[in-house]
Amino acid sequence: MIYEGKAITVKEIEGGIAQLDFDLQGESVNKFNRLTIEELGAAAEALKSQKNLKGLVVTSSKDSFIVGADITEFTELFAGSEEDLVANNLKANEVFNAIEDLPFPTVTAINGIALGGGFEMCLATDYRVMAPKAKVGLPEVKLGIFPGFGGTVRLSRLVGVDNAVEWIAGGTENRADAALKVGAVDAVVEAGKLVDAAVAIINQCNEGKLDNLARREEKKGKIKLNAMESMMAFEISKAFVAGKAGKNYPAPVEAIKTMQKHAGMTRDKAIEVEAKGFAKMAKTNVAACLVGLFLNDQALKKKASAWEKEASDVKLAAVLGAGIMGGGVAYQSALKGTPIIMKDINQDGITLGLNEAKKQLVKRVDKGKMDAGKMADVLNSITPTLNYGDFKNVDLVVEAVVENPKVKDIVLRETEDMVRDDAIITSNTSTISIDLLAKNLKRPENFCGMHFFNPVHMMPLVEVIRGAKTSDRAIATTVAYAKAMGKTPIVVNDCPGFLVNRVLFPYFGGFIGLVRDGADFQKVDKVMEKFGWPMGPAYLLDVVGMDTGKHAGAVMADGFPDRMKHEGTTAIDVMFDNNRYGQKNDKGFYKYELDRKGKQQKVVDEETYKLLEPVVQGKNEFSDEDIIARMMIPLCLETVRCLEDGIVEDPADADMGLIFGIGFPPFRGGALRYIDDLGVDKFVELADKFADLGPLYHPTEKLREMAKTGKKFFG
Repeated sequence: MIYEGKAITVKEIEGGIAQLDFDLQGESVNKFNRLTIEELGAAAEALKSQKNLKGLVVTSSKDSFIVGADITEFTELFAGSEEDLVANNLKANEVFNAIEDLPFPTVTAINGIALGGGFEMCLATDYRVMAPKAKVGLPEVKLGIFPGFGGTVRLSRLVGVDNAVEWIAGGTENRADAALKVGAVDAVVEAGKLVDAAVAIINQCNEGKLDNLARREEKKGKIKLNAMESMMAFEISKAFVAGKAGKNYPAPVEAIKTMQKHAGMTRDKAIEVEAKGFAKMAKTNVAACLVGLFLNDQALKKKASAWEKEASDVKLAAVLGAGIMGGGVAYQSALKGTPIIMKDINQDGITLGLNEAKKQLVKRVDKGKMDAGKMADVLNSITPTLNYGDFKNVDLVVEAVVENPKVKDIVLRETEDMVRDDAIITSNTSTISIDLLAKNLKRPENFCGMHFFNPVHMMPLVEVIRGAKTSDRAIATTVAYAKAMGKTPIVVNDCPGFLVNRVLFPYFGGFIGLVRDGADFQKVDKVMEKFGWPMGPAYLLDVVGMDTGKHAGAVMADGFPDRMKHEGTTAIDVMFDNNRYGQKNDKGFYKYELDRKGKQQKVVDEETYKLLEPVVQGKNEFSDEDIIARMMIPLCLETVRCLEDGIVEDPADADMGLIFGIGFPPFRGGALRYIDDLGVDKFVELADKFADLGPLYHPTEKLREMAKTGKKFFG
């Protein structure tokens, strides 16, 4: 044994060739934490001091190669000064350089996922061989940073500027064929033959058939472009990426600027430039929010995994109510491997549901994500029916009929008589109380909410809603089924609107108030889109549908009359009363027309302003800051109330629900993190400025207490 640690071992395998193996003890995956980096440095020293070694193969004993840096260490690390961060990166880079500078040929055998620091490890060796199912990439921009272990330096010299920009600024995970095509890896071989292939490359180097030193020098040298070519490549890339990433996500463009700065430098100087750029990004609030999001997401996954242990198997599911929503649920279930019965009361509903599933499958085939045979298999996993024939075999039912408590009550009671006593029944209601729906059920312990968001195939969130009598088994089974469908489940307690709609409607309340007070709805949309929302509130209402907005608004007003009941006629009422339902019938706040490609696009409609005249009281010019405050304060305060009322378990659940459910700007981290970033005291002060607008703008007593004591939602 040449070296033995808790994350790395090095031993001689054959003919003077050593194997450095990553196998982090006590973890299911390899990651670069402090321990692994220290051990890699020690292993490099041990290898350097060995006499007669002819080469090194780098391997992993886990299913993945190395998933990246240990992100749990980032919060503490990023809290340091920029100088500390630069020093820390340079110290880590000494280790990667030591591997790169070993006095014999080196090859990495990539058996599984190699991302971030994991792929930077691969880039430090002379050659790379890769298994067909492995993936490589540098996804750091998704955390608001960019590669800091030499990735911007080595990749740009290895695969050229254009490819490096695409991989680094896009944060893509790349399959073996794509990696081979651009030269990021040298060969793709079956997983079982990786070490043999690596040894063969080392032997060819030692026989003089391959020149690993020339390869190494190329990777450590300057980028091979003249001044003009270099300027063109980087300037065009910067303009394109800036347009795509937007100003709220600076890391992709900063990564390109960093590569441009070090293009004419050799390795050690170039790595210093990278370290400075990395530190600058690590200190941004965007990085803090995106790292926080990643950690929140990990916490959510842990909770879901804990529930899975208590879940009953779902081998066959059913959805009641075909339509767009039912068809979406059926498609997602079948696609992810759980066969499903789709029941409706008439053939038109069935046709609509099957067409929805077919439409999504055709898109997958057109994009090359699936072949016709697989499409047929998925469609065959959806059984359409007009009766309860096979319901005795169903393990879990999703009721997705019209959002009306009386209709739902009839359907749920009827279903309960048709399924086994241990079957779980869920309701895809968006606003109606689960306790209300459970009132007439014989087995309320087997009933909970399972709220999908539209369109089902795209929206990652599922709210799993616990009623007063819901059992742990019902929650566990529903969470496990949501996870099997590829969704992110969040368990919430029952109240009107649950988490997402309960928080969304005060946001719409802010919008209604602005329009009433004379704000131009188009300006409000533009300001909120600039703030980071995927669409402004008027456009969002058009997408949701004015009928849905009016109905859900009435439910919320009944549930929370003190702050969600609106006096007089509102802008939403005007649209609804004039049959302007939004995209459903091509007119709402905006008009919708088909462009040349047949895609629906929004167009300004002057008629809207005439219709809104009766509800507008005066004409006011609002600053962007006032629009943001009037929109965001109600949303943030309702999120605080959901936490205080125990609707969600912790701040992470609340923030992730809003990001996954309504597209809260990810770079802002969620509503509670947004309050933290403003400062709880400053947020309360801001809310008090708008106190005369009513209870939607009144902070809770607990929040005022937090403001006084300097407490935060995220420590």
